[in-house]
Amino acid sequence: MLKPCLTTLDLITEAECFSRCESIYDEPSLFGVTDGKAIGTYLEHKFTTHLMNRYSFAIGSSALGIDLPSVNVDIKVTSIRQPQSSCPFKSARQKIFGLGYGLIVFVYDKTDDHVHQTARLDMKHNIFIESSRTADYQMTRGIREILDRNGNEEDLVAFMQDRNLPVDDIEAWNIARILINQKPHQGYLTISNALQWRLQYKRAIQESGHVEGIKRIV
Repeated sequence: MLKPCLTTLDLITEAECFSRCESIYDEPSLFGVTDGKAIGTYLEHKFTTHLMNRYSFAIGSSALGIDLPSVNVDIKVTSIRQPQSSCPFKSARQKIFGLGYGLIVFVYDKTDDHVHQTARLDMKHNIFIESSRTADYQMTRGIREILDRNGNEEDLVAFMQDRNLPVDDIEAWNIARILINQKPHQGYLTISNALQWRLQYKRAIQESGHVEGIKRIV
């Protein structure tokens, strides 16, 4: 039987079902595991398999950089204790214009049952962030305010330099020229500068369901 092609709507629907089922599932292999990366890999693979059993879609790869390229979405798994993760650094422009893809974020609280030696991942939050909302909150807020006050390219370059955007002067001016004619969307991630971007989700979780482009699934 031919499987339907995965859509973003399907992804959101299946994420809700998966989150609710996972929240009451006891997993022996995770008992005593404290490595967040191992837990994230477990959940990402399990959710991807869940989707593969129902839909047809392209599988992600390190070359493509995201888990679900056919719907342009990456899967992120993080603990409620510190809701953050990393992603590849492609360009400093991502901090202003967004990552270039959407995110589906699973935020879990892990508990161990020492009697039965099983672990449970209670899904405290599950949100979908559209690509247009994946820029840095403070960076885009500052730029939008400058543009609202009729700021010019010099103002924008000075702001980017003050915020330590990892670009040289030439690139800063190139970005400023684009921004004069293209006001960026307000982002809702906190993106820390590093060899890999460090994404923090607390604000996106708080705003989910209240801001267009950030959907609360669970």
